[in-house]
Amino acid sequence: MLDPLQSEPALVDLVHERLVEAISVGRLAPGERLTQGHVADLLDVSRQPVSHALQLLKHQGLAVQHGRKGLAVAPMDAMQIWNLYQIRGALDGLAARLAATRVRDGLVSEAELGEARAALVSGKSLGPESGIIELVRADVAFHQTVHALSGNPEIARTVTDQWPQFMRSMAAFLDEPDRSAAIWDEHTEIFDVICAGDAEKAETLASEHALRAGANTQRRLLQLDQG
Repeated sequence: MLDPLQSEPALVDLVHERLVEAISVGRLAPGERLTQGHVADLLDVSRQPVSHALQLLKHQGLAVQHGRKGLAVAPMDAMQIWNLYQIRGALDGLAARLAATRVRDGLVSEAELGEARAALVSGKSLGPESGIIELVRADVAFHQTVHALSGNPEIARTVTDQWPQFMRSMAAFLDEPDRSAAIWDEHTEIFDVICAGDAEKAETLASEHALRAGANTQRRLLQLDQG
């Protein structure tokens, strides 16, 4: 027999989400200490869910060991981000190809397409006054709907652990003026080609979109490193 787990999974998820957001938009800067007591005080929660959430951050590469027992916000590694986007390029291309193929073969319901369309419209409606985290969430939501349209749940499952890293890199890139509008133009083109059932073009556009985002983000991070 296994002993019951003593944890607060819902609260752990909430604490983790709040920390990821804070890291993504720079409210928790690279190198900043992450102690259980300080985070618990900031969020007005007990230390137990904070402890679990911090370990999740460490597992995802958003926190690193600091001293013997402490953690700190991990630095952003431009090469790591590029490596992750290379993987995203392959997976997003595959997802778009499968989604377009399913549309062509009549295997995608109107409800599924409607969900993706709603994510697209919602993201495009965000203006320059929108906060970075709102822009990042909308970007993630759109790509998740494309992954869902693929009919292959392993694509989403493979990317899930790396979403926090992608969110962080997106935040560094989306702070450039007018960048968001260009990205949503590309999202629209990808969605339109999927709806048209053009699998080859959908794969090309989605893969190129991810690789372009990775290259631009890497460039942006290198610029920030150089001051």
